[in-house]
Amino acid sequence: MPRFLSSRPDSRLIPLPWEVPLAEWPEENLVALPRGISRHVVRFIRVGNSVYAAKEVLEHLALHEYRMLTDLHRAGTPSVEPLAVVSGRVGEDGVPLDPVLVTRHLAFSLPYRALFTQGVRPETVSRLLDALVLLLARLHLVGFLWGDVSLSNVLFRRDAGEFAAYLVDAETGELHETLTRGQREHDLQIATTNLYGEFSDLEAGQLLDASLDPQRLTESIIARYRELWSELTEAEEFAGTEMSRIEKRVRRLNALGFDVAELAIDTLEGGSRIRIQPKVVDAGHHARRLLRLTGLDTEENQARRLLNDLDTFRARTNQTETDEAVVAHQWLTQSFQPVVDAVPAELRGKREGAQLYHELLDYRWYASQRENREVPMLEAVHGYIADVLRGLPDEVIAEAGQAEERQLANPYDPSQGYVDDDEEPLPPDPWETGEQELVRPGFLDIDALRARKG
Repeated sequence: MPRFLSSRPDSRLIPLPWEVPLAEWPEENLVALPRGISRHVVRFIRVGNSVYAAKEVLEHLALHEYRMLTDLHRAGTPSVEPLAVVSGRVGEDGVPLDPVLVTRHLAFSLPYRALFTQGVRPETVSRLLDALVLLLARLHLVGFLWGDVSLSNVLFRRDAGEFAAYLVDAETGELHETLTRGQREHDLQIATTNLYGEFSDLEAGQLLDASLDPQRLTESIIARYRELWSELTEAEEFAGTEMSRIEKRVRRLNALGFDVAELAIDTLEGGSRIRIQPKVVDAGHHARRLLRLTGLDTEENQARRLLNDLDTFRARTNQTETDEAVVAHQWLTQSFQPVVDAVPAELRGKREGAQLYHELLDYRWYASQRENREVPMLEAVHGYIADVLRGLPDEVIAEAGQAEERQLANPYDPSQGYVDDDEEPLPPDPWETGEQELVRPGFLDIDALRARKG
């Protein structure tokens, strides 16, 4: 009987076929979802109405990643939620099997290759890079040394007109009280190598817009990170007569989606100059405000858009002097919830509620401009459902390869390629056959080196 390590145990996991290697699990236990190519065996498993990601990995790595993800999740950092480590697995032939790390599937998320396969415009690539930069900065703020910065280790969720990035692989990560500059530079060096390779791979597969260059994309990520890190952490000096710059700095951080929990303010030169430095910044400024007012748990840019609509609702109903919480409840029940409820049940897997509302607001604005009148909300809802939503792919349980023109050989494992790939046998690997001289005689010849030493 395998052992289960979990802080939130799900008893439905126990009867699953843990005695079978993950790559051989029966299809009735699996869900075909878009995912990236991994060096480990990864499968999405269905447990009742829940979907989990399962990764077969060495025990010490599984335990380490489980604990890293647990700490990050408790800190509110964007990352997948760890559920369990299943160890002590033994195959039907008595041979021990590697443990499995189980995490909760991040609903409405997509790996980067799934997004690029659908076709990504240059401006969309820029938004993806911004999301990755923000994730890296947030991880560094909590003292997390990633150790393997790459697009492959990230999942993306739509966030109003932007994207939100989530850490999905913490296998190489380390948590520290704070990170030194050298540690952060180490992550940036790894990011430079990995991201250049991933962009080059997309370019070779003709998935990257011809106007985009892998090297420039990689350099832009590093430059954006440095700019964001400077805004979040560096000191700023100004004359004592410019005290308004303190409030401006706080507002800039709020605009980036951060709250200032602690700001160090020092007077210099007898008070003629002021030095300020953010000491503690917390991401999620708008999301926290929306959650407090309405109970809606959204991404940051979605929250920003919904709060703007809430402010518009408040002005239109002449309630600028009414308590904000009261108006927020009215907006939730009279504007937001009716829109979500109007979506037919069979279409609710297309978009998460906050993202759907954001897209509806855009649809209504364009419809109003086109028809030179203010389109009523109910009319806009029906138009959006008919013109937009029905044609969108399902992002909750989307079949792997759904957006592909080619069919995957195994929808549960994209690493196996496509059914129409060239079926000619792969060229022989000389390391395995031993039929070819790979290096000069005596070079890396272990027996010759031992003889020379003797």
